[in-house]
Amino acid sequence: MKKKKLLTLLTTAALTTSIVGCSGATSTTTSSDTTSSANESSADEAEDLAQTAAQETSDESESTATSSLEATSAEERAYIEETLNLANNEEVTWTYDADADAWIMSIVTAVAYAEIEDEEGVSVCIPGAYIKGIDTDGDGEADITADSYTEEVHGQLVIDYEAEVTSSNGQVYTASTAPVILNTGAAGYSSSTNTTAATSYASEGYINVSCGNRGKNDTVTDEDGNESYTGDAPSCLADQKAAARFVRYNILLGNLPGSTEYWVSTGGSGGGAHATMFAATSNSSDFYDYQIEVGSVGVYVNEDGTYDTTVTIDGVTYDLSDGAWGAVAYSPITSLYEADMAMAFEYYMDTDYDFNTSFQEQMAKYLSEEYMTYINDQNLTVSEADVELDINGDGDMEDTIDLYIEYDLEKYADTNGYGGTYLDLYLAEFESNLQWYLDNLDYADGWTWFDEEGNALSDEEVAAMTSEDKATAFIEGRYAKSSSSQGGMGGPGGGMGMMNGEKPDGMTGGPGGDIGQAPDGDMTGAPEDMTEAADTDNTEASDIENSDTENSDVETADAESEDDRSFANSDVAANSAGDTMDVGTPDEGTTQSAGSTTDSSNYSTYAEMLEAYQNDVAEVYAGDEYGNVSVELYNPLNYIGDEDGDDPVWIRMVCGAAEGDISMFSSLNLQLAFLSSGVDATIEWQWDGGHVPSEVLGESLALTVDTMYGEYVEGAVKITKSEAQTQTQNGDATEATGTDISSWVDYDDTSAVSFSLADAVSYRTKGASKSTPGFDVIDYGQEDYVFGDSDSDARHWSVWVLKVLEEHQDELEELFNSGE
Repeated sequence: MKKKKLLTLLTTAALTTSIVGCSGATSTTTSSDTTSSANESSADEAEDLAQTAAQETSDESESTATSSLEATSAEERAYIEETLNLANNEEVTWTYDADADAWIMSIVTAVAYAEIEDEEGVSVCIPGAYIKGIDTDGDGEADITADSYTEEVHGQLVIDYEAEVTSSNGQVYTASTAPVILNTGAAGYSSSTNTTAATSYASEGYINVSCGNRGKNDTVTDEDGNESYTGDAPSCLADQKAAARFVRYNILLGNLPGSTEYWVSTGGSGGGAHATMFAATSNSSDFYDYQIEVGSVGVYVNEDGTYDTTVTIDGVTYDLSDGAWGAVAYSPITSLYEADMAMAFEYYMDTDYDFNTSFQEQMAKYLSEEYMTYINDQNLTVSEADVELDINGDGDMEDTIDLYIEYDLEKYADTNGYGGTYLDLYLAEFESNLQWYLDNLDYADGWTWFDEEGNALSDEEVAAMTSEDKATAFIEGRYAKSSSSQGGMGGPGGGMGMMNGEKPDGMTGGPGGDIGQAPDGDMTGAPEDMTEAADTDNTEASDIENSDTENSDVETADAESEDDRSFANSDVAANSAGDTMDVGTPDEGTTQSAGSTTDSSNYSTYAEMLEAYQNDVAEVYAGDEYGNVSVELYNPLNYIGDEDGDDPVWIRMVCGAAEGDISMFSSLNLQLAFLSSGVDATIEWQWDGGHVPSEVLGESLALTVDTMYGEYVEGAVKITKSEAQTQTQNGDATEATGTDISSWVDYDDTSAVSFSLADAVSYRTKGASKSTPGFDVIDYGQEDYVFGDSDSDARHWSVWVLKVLEEHQDELEELFNSGE
């Protein structure tokens, strides 16, 4: 990005200087002596660069962003706006779903100059109450209504702006105030084929938007037959922003109902990352050139190089936003910038964690040290009242806590020497999330409860259970969850955007497991007696190691397109639209999992591997055609509170406490950043939950949206969660399948449970699903494909991994591929 300040400016400046000093497109560092010399010589330069970058950032914040593109002509602007006006689209059709009482728009292209039309389209689903019918002859009257509908029809919507829809939670919406739900696809940061919007939110009164996006592994062929890669960062996000502009533009034109303000982005895993980034980067000029390139509406270049993000309709000029009012992100795989350090730190704090190789263990040790420095350099603070936690244990929530990590092997022997208030916050979050789960067990529907001898309780005994009884039974593992308590993330009633209650193809979840599933494998002794995963009623796991497919773009359940868009290595993972995608090395298509005992199959020597990292990282940080660094563009922490853009009003991040696809520190850091900028930010680490967990115990995306609407929209209904219904009939399971955590959880008082930090990280590492490093993977992992370019499908990109490889070359080189 253009001189964008990173969170750790001094450290990053030093790293960048090291990268430039040690490597270029043609230079190579192959010996430890050369590397050490380069690192030492760059120390003074790094400090100077940090000061210069800080001044440049300060200067930039006071200036107006400009583009390197040519000015948008009046003719071009008119062409874009006329082309993307739905009233001028001769191909758009509408389908009526009587069961859902909803009108669904066929897929239309959302930009004027699409690079891959199959991935740059949009579809919208609208509650039937807002639509009088379809005007087929242009006289403004409804010619086809819900009652007379027989087949898909071309025409314009006749919108009823007086109609109201009351949601399942009691919130009231109209055609002009209805929230718009933007489903961010990008499974595994990959491309998403255009799909028709699902009807899942129609009964809630929401407008549901499904959009495609370009992504990693996409290719294009020029007129001479030359193939090149496209779709790398930030294409996914730029396409989602373009889709938002398209829909908002047509709402302003009166072609579609819905609010232009109350937009909610949502998705899971890679889609959760994009839901978060979409909200965090709202209206940031860093992304304008990418939208202009494909002919997005409402973003243009003026003659002086500044941007114009307005449209004029009937003499009235409107700002056209590409951002979100709120977001619900499930297991967001972001920020990648810090992900390798954060996950290694979480692994390394568990003294019993069995690293696959000595090399990976040493990498985790050094990345942990870097993470401590990274966090401490930020001088983080948090208000206990904001997170509703008593972090310092003084009996109140009235303090502002300075957050830091400290190392003292004697003091913190059970966590490999690490402690401090930052980890006190981490532990407090874990304890509070278990407490929330216990406090809400009255919402458990259809569970089977057992006595201490393993016998199923009678219906009468279940009806008589108190909240404390259920909490005790849960801790002792005396339960079996119902199949109905599983399901997709987020949607009304707990199912996120699923059509007819079915998952779309490709929704097989995280590595070695399924959506909403806790980690596979024997969990004995971690903490003690954790022998079973909790959410066991899920679909069969993917055969692909470390696949990152998810249910983020679940509109695909009702997809029209059945086209085969497979790549050459079609035996690898499929995204949520059924497209296959590379998830590992350019040649092999596999990525290293937590069980990998080989440090590298690609590189025969450490020097060869180091050279690849140096050259790749140098190329990435040289910037793209617009002068931006893709890794930094995809770091939402850079944009939260940035004066160049807008923050969302609220965000809710839901992660599985037992998942292994991302460290819990990532969502924690995002929450801290959002809170510091005044955003209503909550994180939920769902106990027993795996990657992209189901909504459980009375929670749902609809409840979140309705509650936030009531909280922040003047005159809206204040929403409270409905009372739980007493379970009067026991489930039909024959044996308990719950995890017994009683050996390490203090539950003398079930209203104030507690456990140690060592127990928390041990619980976390039993869901480990990645090697170290887990994101910028040595033999290339999924995220390495995000930061490729037209010539290279995948590139290394982590300055932190490179820093460790360079600074500790002497020790690591001896361990690399040693078989130890």
